[in-house]
Amino acid sequence: MADMNVVPLVDVMLVLLVIFIVTAPLLTHAVKIDLPKASSAVNLTKPEHIEFGIRQSGDLYWNGEAVSLQELPARFASAASTLPQPEVHIRADKHAYYEKVAQVMALAAKAGIVRIGFVSEPNL
Repeated sequence: MADMNVVPLVDVMLVLLVIFIVTAPLLTHAVKIDLPKASSAVNLTKPEHIEFGIRQSGDLYWNGEAVSLQELPARFASAASTLPQPEVHIRADKHAYYEKVAQVMALAAKAGIVRIGFVSEPNL
């Protein structure tokens, strides 16, 4: 007899199908949680931001006003104490040394400012 007996294979497949049908509802066990409702209204209160510029020569600018590295800790400390806390937007020249950028970021973080971002121009 050269025919293959498929009956045992079908029996095994049916047993596996029954096992998966029984265990599938157990795997989707959900925990009932009362989630808060969110409003879709736009939040119009934007915190102030500090435009901080760093030129290639190492010159530092606070909202367009030239500042020195020694003045920054006091300025960042006073900005960090205001509510809501302002964001610092760093605009660094692409040829500026990263050391200056890292110093400014470290001084801002040390003063307690948590929102620091980089501003760049998109490729057109």
